Order: sequence, then structure tokens, then C-alpha cells
Amino acid sequence: MQLVQRSKRVLEAHLSGTSVRALSGSMVAYEGQVTFKSAGFGGGAGVVAGLKQKATGESLSLMECTGHGVVYFAHDAAEVTILDLGGETLQVESEQLMLLAGNLNTNVTFAGVRGVSSGQGLFTTTVTGHGQVALLSRGGPLIHLEVSPQYPLVVDPDAFVCARGQLTQSFDMDVSWRSAIGQGSGEAFSLRWAGNGVVSIQPAER
Repeated sequence: MQLVQRSKRVLEAHLSGTSVRALSGSMVAYEGQVTFKSAGFGGGAGVVAGLKQKATGESLSLMECTGHGVVYFAHDAAEVTILDLGGETLQVESEQLMLLAGNLNTNVTFAGVRGVSSGQGLFTTTVTGHGQVALLSRGGPLIHLEVSPQYPLVVDPDAFVCARGQLTQSFDMDVSWRSAIGQGSGEAFSLRWAGNGVVSIQPAER
């Protein structure tokens, strides 16, 4: 199975008796003998996964594409970026995940609590294993920002797409910059990343 960047907004999956999992509704055309079926959502499988989906709302509706041929994928004219995973774990915003190829597992993990006053839990989708992941970004291509122990990174959660490496995440409630640009909110927060790794953001907010 091979992924090919057809254009900055269209991805090709070349299937030779293999399969890929893709965001439901993202197939725009295909050639050859290819079958499609539901592959659940990106929180794993079984009863526990269903409970996570209900509790978190972090759902990802996937379809499995299998056969011989070429399948073309796109979604809402967003730009597509292919990332290679070599056994590490990718933390990703589920709305930005379009395609999974290879031996990859997905899950939903607890990321922390958003503010003491609300007590609202936050969750993130994780992708682990060996293979390729196709991510969506709006407003332009993904921007990859390096994080080091000397330079932690603070990110607007509406711009966050994914993170990988030896990183720890926390919540930064000092969001005076939001008030300065007219986006102040009593429950506003930012994501703070520390350690060694790469955080990818999109140049547009959700």
C-alpha cells in the first residue's frame, strides 16, 4: 500500500490487496476493485471504546477501504499532510485525522481537567504503531514547531493539530493575550508543551 500526495488537498491510496482506514465521507473517487465498510471510530474497539466515545465526545467515524486500485481522498478543501510513524505515539485532534495506513492503533486518553471551576475533562486521540497518517489542516499547510526543555511551547487549542515526541502537556490559564485580541473568556486556556518533540498547528482556528 502506498500513499501519494496528488495535490496539497487530494491524497491517493494505491491498494494492492491491502486496506486503509479513512475519515467517513472523505473518499471523492476511486479506480479498480475496492470495497468500503464502516470501521467504527478512532477510540479503539469494543464496549470500552463505546463508553469512551459517549463520555468524551471524542469520536472519529472511520471507513475501511480494501482491494486493488487507487482511492482518492479529500475533505472540505483542507490541506493534507502525510506523517510517517515508526513506533512512536502521535497525539492528534480527532477532527484533523483523515487517513490511517499500516499497523496503527487508535485510542482515546485523558488529557487533564479544564479549569477547577468547570471540572470538565479533556481527552485526546492517540495513534501508535508503524505506518502513515494523513492529517488535515485549514488555512494552509501544517506548521511544525520544535519543543525543547529550554523552550516550552504554548499553543492555542483551536490551532493545535498534533504532537509527538517525549512531551508532557499541561494547561496554561494565563491567557491575557486572548483578552488583548478580543477573545477573552472565563474558561479560556492554552496548551503548554514541555520536553523534546514537535507540535504541529494549523494557521486557522476551529
